[in-house]
Amino acid sequence: MKKFLAVFTGTEAATEKSGWNALSDTERDTRTQDGIKAWHAWMTTHKDRVAAMGGPLGKTLKVASDGISPTKNNLCGYVLVTADSHADAAKLFEGHPHFSIFPGEAVEVLECLPLPGP
Repeated sequence: MKKFLAVFTGTEAATEKSGWNALSDTERDTRTQDGIKAWHAWMTTHKDRVAAMGGPLGKTLKVASDGISPTKNNLCGYVLVTADSHADAAKLFEGHPHFSIFPGEAVEVLECLPLPGP
């Protein structure tokens, strides 16, 4: 089995498109609770494929040759999964609560390649 990093992304445009901001506080709270239950159900359903649970991501600092500075990106969470192929790993996320219930944009799935050796 190969390992894959699944990165959850979100944008203001995706949030607007989902209608999330138009929900009342009560509707948003209900949907949040439903989404959390569905997310946990997804994790349980795929527990044999989850190599590392991951979780939400906070604010970003960029480290470069000129120093450390705050920056912004679309990354909002991650999970590490195993699968026989890249396509199989991607299929695990079809209909995921990140974008079927929450206003997330997408899930990007990257193969974790071995570190080249000397």
